[in-house]
Amino acid sequence: MRQLAPAFVVGGALALTAGCVSEPVSHVVSAPPPPSPTRAVTTTTTTTSPVPVATPALVVGNTAYVTTSASPVMSTTVVTQSPPTLQQEVVLARPSSEHVWLAGYWTWRNDRYEWMAGHWELPPSSGAVWVAPRWEQQGNAYKFSEGYWN
Repeated sequence: MRQLAPAFVVGGALALTAGCVSEPVSHVVSAPPPPSPTRAVTTTTTTTSPVPVATPALVVGNTAYVTTSASPVMSTTVVTQSPPTLQQEVVLARPSSEHVWLAGYWTWRNDRYEWMAGHWELPPSSGAVWVAPRWEQQGNAYKFSEGYWN
């Protein structure tokens, strides 16, 4: 009798068990997707009106402002979701006696409220008064009016 070569025996054993490898059983259970969030209805209207706008003028050794008659875009946003309460802010040191603190406020962007932090700003002209942005309830909706210098 002839003996079988060891390589043949090992190869045959591998061939017999090659199809016996099994994947582990998966027990992952997937839940149905969550319902879509309810979105606030947003209406935005855009109007333009000629409003004087202060732009920095290039003056060597001096900071000046030139008033031009530009037409900035003013928009009105109306949403059905009430704005969050105002956040507490730390008012930083006033840069100069001319600077005015513009308090932070909630605005509507990308289908959600976003906080706009307060900051110091120079008025565009002497005697200019800041009219802060505000949310006003109108029935079941909330209308946003942007802030501006008056």
